[in-house]
Amino acid sequence: MEFLKILFKNKKLVLKLGKNDFRNRYANASLGTLWGFLQPFVFMMTYVIVFQYIMHTGSAGQYPYVVWFLPGMSMWLFCNDAILQASNSIRTYSYLVKKVVFPVDIIPIISLTSSSFIGLFLIAITTLVAICFKFIPNIFILIYIIIAAYCFIISFTRFTSAVTTLVPDFSQLLNILIQLFMWFTPIVWNLNMLHGIVQCMFKAFPFTYLIEGMRQAFIDSTIITEHHGLYTIIFWVITVFLFVFGNYVFKKSKKDFADIL
Repeated sequence: MEFLKILFKNKKLVLKLGKNDFRNRYANASLGTLWGFLQPFVFMMTYVIVFQYIMHTGSAGQYPYVVWFLPGMSMWLFCNDAILQASNSIRTYSYLVKKVVFPVDIIPIISLTSSSFIGLFLIAITTLVAICFKFIPNIFILIYIIIAAYCFIISFTRFTSAVTTLVPDFSQLLNILIQLFMWFTPIVWNLNMLHGIVQCMFKAFPFTYLIEGMRQAFIDSTIITEHHGLYTIIFWVITVFLFVFGNYVFKKSKKDFADIL
């Protein structure tokens, strides 16, 4: 596919600009990029302190709340930041869009690369905390779910980055939707609280698959293999559909980006 060829051809450029993007986010702060790691880390630890040590919230019965909670939250923070940054990336890099020779297709991937530094850091912290509680992650599931997250984010933001460029107000709508997605995804609440068809509907939600899949890497969960991979099939069907549809919208729209910006 054309997009994959462009991405592979410009992989070094994507990595270089992604690093610069991450540094530039915190260029005006005295602690620099340290804030990028500190803010989400403090956010996650605040949730743990409030729910486990103040409210004494249970999670999945036999598992410590911190081990149950951190994998899901680390994955969500990565998805949240990557989607919002990539969706607004073309407007952020409008000066590159106006350069005829620059491959516009890779711009959302630049922002995704930038978000990866924080996302992978949070997953590493989660792994260290889980090991401290004597929960050793399944490295194969961990690698698989990270790859699945990248595929979904790329597919999702092929569409949202194009629409946000054409319709600036869509960025505000996307922010609202992402907030709703957080609370409708089992990050701070247990999926076992739901039953029947409602539970099945929530399990078919792509973000639920990623959150629960990340947990499965650390604790005993079954969403990836449940019903002989039913939810895995649903997740990849949705991801492929989003990529095909988003790629179509992006290709049809990118000729107008320079004029709009």
